[in-house]
Amino acid sequence: MSRDERMPQPKRVAPPKVSPVVIGGVRYEALHWGRSRELGQNGGYIAAFDPGTNRELWTLKVYDVTYDDKMEEDVQDVFIKKMKAEGDNLAITDEDGHHYLVDPKTRTVTPR
Repeated sequence: MSRDERMPQPKRVAPPKVSPVVIGGVRYEALHWGRSRELGQNGGYIAAFDPGTNRELWTLKVYDVTYDDKMEEDVQDVFIKKMKAEGDNLAITDEDGHHYLVDPKTRTVTPR
């Protein structure tokens, strides 16, 4: 066994850097570390901010992350990979390639 094979390997790469999106005067950001905020999962959340005050207005779960108790949790996290404005809505893609459309006015999510 080589030295490299004995060295611990990283469990996963860091979450993707996702640029904030502004729609209708509100800034939306991917919220990667939901568990640190007692939200139950890492990934799958967005947060809305007032860009003038930087005050968080609300958070929304876009999708569920299902954890298998027999596996390390951090390798199962599924983070938001991309966000973009699509009209008055927010188009979101996760690391698994699933697509969602968020209506910020109603805070509803439609899988695509």
